[in-house]
Amino acid sequence: MIQIERVKDYDSLSKKAAMLIAAEIVQRKTPVLGLATGSTPIGTYKVLRELYQEGRLDFSSVHSVNLDEYRGLHPEDSHSYHYFMDQELFHHVNINKANTHVPDGTLENEAEACESYETLIQGLGGIHLQILGLGHDGHIGFNEPSDSFPGKTHCVKLTEETINANQRFFSSKEEVPKEAYTMGIGTIMRAEKILLLVSGKDKAAILKKVVEGPVTPEVPASILQFHPNTILIADEEALSLCRK
Repeated sequence: MIQIERVKDYDSLSKKAAMLIAAEIVQRKTPVLGLATGSTPIGTYKVLRELYQEGRLDFSSVHSVNLDEYRGLHPEDSHSYHYFMDQELFHHVNINKANTHVPDGTLENEAEACESYETLIQGLGGIHLQILGLGHDGHIGFNEPSDSFPGKTHCVKLTEETINANQRFFSSKEEVPKEAYTMGIGTIMRAEKILLLVSGKDKAAILKKVVEGPVTPEVPASILQFHPNTILIADEEALSLCRK
């Protein structure tokens, strides 16, 4: 079941999401956060940075695991999600970098890369709070529309729509990697709590399918209807096509 939290706009979404994440951090001895990249969580990470800088939030006991990483990109590559997390959050708070984890895009052996990441997550005791954005085609992580729900961390060939959507982060479409390592749907669904962040009118049509449509791997995020503790924070534009 998806609990819907309607907010006015993106700034309100970012603040509300950050407060829920902060509450998770302060209530646990060693919180394990599943983190997302892309444009939607940037505002949330900004608020978290501010809470730390104001002395209201301590990241020293936080462990993090990121959803995904482009295959073939080195962590220092400015287009990697490892680099993104450093710039948007890790370099600005007192998190122990040894406790932050992103799939290793440099590993050529798919099985090794995927199995080691699953083992890592299990070794941490699982994910307490998983943050998700939503792709225009309904993907979460890099779990693209398909005929089945992938269970575990795997290597995926990115769809043309996803490549086009991510082109804005690169100098040209040709530079966008064609493959990525991503947590599977099963990995995501095992998180204790899920926080889905959706903003903007361009996400309204797909969000309606996610929330009100049938559960189908053709809309990967629709599986969240079956998670016992999913909170959707969405602004008015994103929810404009959903039933009131």
